[in-house]
Amino acid sequence: MIQELKTLLLKDLATLRREVELYPDDASLWRTLPGIANPGGNLALHLAGNLQFYVGEQVGHSGYVRHRDWEFEARGLPRTRVLQEIDAAAKAVEEALTAMDPAILDQESPSTMGGKKVTGGLFLLHLCDHLGYHLGQLNYHRRMIG
Repeated sequence: MIQELKTLLLKDLATLRREVELYPDDASLWRTLPGIANPGGNLALHLAGNLQFYVGEQVGHSGYVRHRDWEFEARGLPRTRVLQEIDAAAKAVEEALTAMDPAILDQESPSTMGGKKVTGGLFLLHLCDHLGYHLGQLNYHRRMIG
């Protein structure tokens, strides 16, 4: 199960990287649109920070300190900076899940879902779902920017 989770997360992080690269220019990554709360840049930073914290730090004990507010407040960063965060997330996922003790899948996660305690395996599945959800939002934003 760990290999499958790693495969899914790394596949979607590679897709996230491609989506960011497909924006026509750096400025369009940060353009806001009516009815869409977060531009692509913030979604990408949020996804990278989320995985660096929940997988890199909580599973792999990487020492990553998350700045969630910054993920949504940052504006105007060059794509290269956003891509660095995505690459750091991919590295964190690769390292943490490669070294992960399989027992974690059945143990109680240090994080909750909807305020409820869940197993590490369910929380990791939730992270895959979360990544896919926001990846779809980012794809929609990019296509609307055109």
